[in-house]
Amino acid sequence: MKELRDLSGSVIGAAIIVHRELGPGLLESTYEHCLAYELRGQGLQVQRQVEQPVFYKGVEISCGYRLDLLVEEQLIVELKAVPELLPIHKAQILTYLKLRQLRFGLLINFNVPLLKQGIQRVVNGY
Repeated sequence: MKELRDLSGSVIGAAIIVHRELGPGLLESTYEHCLAYELRGQGLQVQRQVEQPVFYKGVEISCGYRLDLLVEEQLIVELKAVPELLPIHKAQILTYLKLRQLRFGLLINFNVPLLKQGIQRVVNGY
C-alpha cells in the first residue's frame, strides 16, 4: 500500500493527465470515469460512487451520500466541474472524511484553465 503522500501525488498526476487530454468544460462524471481509468492503469484500487451512510444513535441511515472516488481505501477524491470551488465543496469532503474516519482527501475542480488552480488538499483534524 502506498504512503498517503505518494498516493495523493499519483492522483494529482493522473488528474493532470486527464485534464490535459480533455480540457475543461465536460461533465463531472466524465472526469470521474477517466480519472478512475488512469488510476487503475497505475495499479491502484479505485472505487467509484461509494455509498457513505450516516450513523445516527447507532443506526445506519442511507441518506444518498456518495464519494466520487475512494482510492486504496484511504484517500477520498471529490471531483467538481464548476466555475469556482465554494466553501460548501470543502465542507462536503470534510464531512465525508469525518464519516469515514479518514485523514486526507483531495478536492479537484476540472473546470479551470490549469488544473493546479483547481486542486485543494483537505485534512480532517478528527
